[in-house]
Amino acid sequence: QITSDSSTVLVQPSMVVQSFQFLVAMLVMDTWQYFVHRYMHQNKFLYQHIHSQHHRLIVPYAIGALYNHPLEGLLLDTLGGAMSFLVSGMTPRTAVFFFCFAVLKTVDDHCGLWLPYNIFQHLFQNNTAYHDIHHQLQGTKYNYSQPFFSIWDRILGTHMAYDLLSRKEGGFEARPLRD
Repeated sequence: QITSDSSTVLVQPSMVVQSFQFLVAMLVMDTWQYFVHRYMHQNKFLYQHIHSQHHRLIVPYAIGALYNHPLEGLLLDTLGGAMSFLVSGMTPRTAVFFFCFAVLKTVDDHCGLWLPYNIFQHLFQNNTAYHDIHHQLQGTKYNYSQPFFSIWDRILGTHMAYDLLSRKEGGFEARPLRD
């Protein structure tokens, strides 16, 4: 911060520091959303009255990413975002980039399309196909992780592997791999 007699100017940290803050925010957001999302599936009352609204979308589509009950939006996105911002220590400017990135990633995860040059689908294991499995009826107890990594699913045994199969009509279909 630079302070003069009449105003305060907030100086952005170095790109290295901002990158670290971005990563911390991603990890905080993932941790918060994994546990709240999983609890909403395990608690019958919360699932029936709140989270089931989002799961009316058996086949996800992009705008459906944020199709949820207002209380779920508050718990997952608003509180998770606030914690990510506070814990990471990022500036408001960095936070704007982080939240735009998080929304784009979430919308992409729900788009239902495996697009050839989509960078999100190549950089993250938690991608469109990964989340499609969660929205399939046999996958609702798996792949809770969102929006960036699949760490908690792997650690806590809720990861369901999948395969992408070519469809004769064109495109791909995500299918769970069974043991």
